[in-house]
Amino acid sequence: MISETLLYLEAVSVSFDGFKALNNLNLAVGSGEMRAIIGPNGAGKTTMMDVITGKTKPDEGRVAFRDLALTSMNEAAIANIGIGRKFQKPTVFERHTVWDNLELAMKADRSVHSSLRWSLDSARRDKIAATLKRINLEAASKRLAGNLSHGQKQWLEIGMLLMQEPELLLVDEPVAGMTDAETEKTAALLRDIAQHSAVVVVEHDMDFIRALGVRVTVLHEGSVLAEGNLDAVQNNQRVIDVYLGR
Repeated sequence: MISETLLYLEAVSVSFDGFKALNNLNLAVGSGEMRAIIGPNGAGKTTMMDVITGKTKPDEGRVAFRDLALTSMNEAAIANIGIGRKFQKPTVFERHTVWDNLELAMKADRSVHSSLRWSLDSARRDKIAATLKRINLEAASKRLAGNLSHGQKQWLEIGMLLMQEPELLLVDEPVAGMTDAETEKTAALLRDIAQHSAVVVVEHDMDFIRALGVRVTVLHEGSVLAEGNLDAVQNNQRVIDVYLGR
């Protein structure tokens, strides 16, 4: 259930060498909401996520996470307040086991003094075990991450983000290159995550978005073109003209 606005972008614009990647973009995502973002290449989807995570600073506009102004924070600070981002290409520690990847990603005080005293107690072990089950990798816990399938690496990276206990998770094309079975499991995983965290999913796969069953925002030329459920946006003539075609 959506209780309040968690993420808010107001009149956000970003230009690169005269090209407006975002053009007066307005977007609100509620606490506990999962939202799908679609649109043609160059619509501004990646730039929007770059702005939210502090990688790109907007020329104009306001970006807020609860009552915090994200535009005044750097990438590390934004990650520390509970915003996690998964890029399209998975980034895992390939020479470490799946278990070790999750342990390394665990939210903890990483100062020198605390690191010297840090130990993997039973509560932390239980958390890793629970995350392994959640991301469908229980049986692969001792495997090197580099030996996982593409889909499994995607799940592992999502699991590494979950170890940080994000309040908002940004996920870029999570099912690109996945098998049908992996895609189905990924939809179930994201629906599960959305029970506890807000999730923003950028994706092109309409069948996958339908499986998520969430509100859809269509971006075009850096602005919101349409919003609504998938059926509504798929039958919107403007969306058909600029993105879906017939």
